[in-house]
Amino acid sequence: MTTLIRIGNSQGIRIPKAIIKQAKLGDKELEFEVIDEGLLIKPLKTPRKGWKEQFEQAGTAHVLNEEEQEWLEAPLDDNEGWEW
Repeated sequence: MTTLIRIGNSQGIRIPKAIIKQAKLGDKELEFEVIDEGLLIKPLKTPRKGWKEQFEQAGTAHVLNEEEQEWLEAPLDDNEGWEW
């Protein structure tokens, strides 16, 4: 059991270490949801955390060959020679 404590102009709670470990809340950003029974505390879901950096790193890891580079540089609006 815990009680609210004053922290500056706010109030907070101390969560026992065993509960933090059991709920897997350690070193995570938390999300609060007000429900009928009180307050639900759960880890913030960040499925794309670090995604941009990983994507950029993957893009620089591959060296393009001549054919791949040609495809990337090809104009997208060139309809010359096409029959419709």
